[in-house]
Amino acid sequence: MTLARPGDVIIDLCCGAGAIGAALAAAVEGVEVYAADIDPAAVRCARQNLSADRVYQGDLYAPLPAVLRGRVAILAANVPYVPSEEIGFLPPEARAHEPGVALDGGADGLDVLRRVAAGAAEWLAPGGHLLSETSDRQASLAEAVVTASGLAARVARSSDLNATVIIARRPSSG
Repeated sequence: MTLARPGDVIIDLCCGAGAIGAALAAAVEGVEVYAADIDPAAVRCARQNLSADRVYQGDLYAPLPAVLRGRVAILAANVPYVPSEEIGFLPPEARAHEPGVALDGGADGLDVLRRVAAGAAEWLAPGGHLLSETSDRQASLAEAVVTASGLAARVARSSDLNATVIIARRPSSG
């Protein structure tokens, strides 16, 4: 299954250093990659790894150009998903080198995903996809959160990568 083609618009939301957007740009020639993050340091890094004029600082969709609404083929959202009360259990290197905003997903770890999912249909093109990492423990609830936003969602797991991802699709019509 191919999710992106040349000419497609991709958004790397909660982009950090822009690694996801950069990887997608390297994998699919000719895509337009835009990125946003709330953390100024992350935005500075992302501007070094992506087209600087397409990296925005602000809260989720707010700083993105309105012209992108309804045109996005892939919305990769690397949202924080650690429940607030569990941040203290993360390895010291994660707590020491990651800003809290990049880790803290709220009481159940899904607060930011809820906000991303609520706005996704407005930004995705018909048939466009939202991709967001979550924990295996949160996968069922995360899938339900995304489904409640009107997207068709499923969970993909990779034991080799120790990764769990919500893959959601905006319906092609309606």
